[in-house]
Amino acid sequence: MDDGSAFFETLERLIREHGITIDRPKGMSHPRFPVLIYPIDYGFINDTQSQDGEGIDVFKGDDGGIGVVGIICSVDAVNRDSEVKVLYNCTEENIQTALKMMNNDPMRGILIRR
Repeated sequence: MDDGSAFFETLERLIREHGITIDRPKGMSHPRFPVLIYPIDYGFINDTQSQDGEGIDVFKGDDGGIGVVGIICSVDAVNRDSEVKVLYNCTEENIQTALKMMNNDPMRGILIRR
């Protein structure tokens, strides 16, 4: 049975080779939903593409050396889509904060730990 290690190693490689751009730093409001404030840094893996045509989304946490710790799979009833959010350098507190943000009507998210 596959333990998912190759999946997470591939995400690590993409980040290592292409880097991350933080376009929504902690405290910034969402561009379309101003009441939604980002509780931790949020951005994307450079030179990648996700289901929405943009880069693969990343929550970047406070622990500068632990790498990819998991993903949040989300579904959005307004946009009628789903996405994957990478949790990078996230402490347990960062993980719970990101998960709480992704579980706000009309969005729902589930955590998959590395």
